Amino acid sequence: MTAQRKSYSRQFKIDAVRPVTDQGHRITAAARNLEISPNLLGKWKSRSAEERDRAFSGKDQMTPEQEELFRLRTEHEILKKAAAFFAKESI
Repeated sequence: MTAQRKSYSRQFKIDAVRPVTDQGHRITAAARNLEISPNLLGKWKSRSAEERDRAFSGKDQMTPEQEELFRLRTEHEILKKAAAFFAKESI
């Protein structure tokens, strides 16, 4: 059984980054208080600085490049499954 990846809301991410950016707290201390990885909080901080209002907007707010990458990955997965299915049928 695989572990389910934990998901955080956009508002949680914004609120988590705020003490680091606005109040000058260290990432490690803020992450410890929120019981999340400092690496994760660091990524959120970088993303919020780069994207401002669009940060953490989810799938519906992807850039065109991200949409294309998502489409290609999905297409690739479908083709892999189809190839496995037809290989299994031919045996």
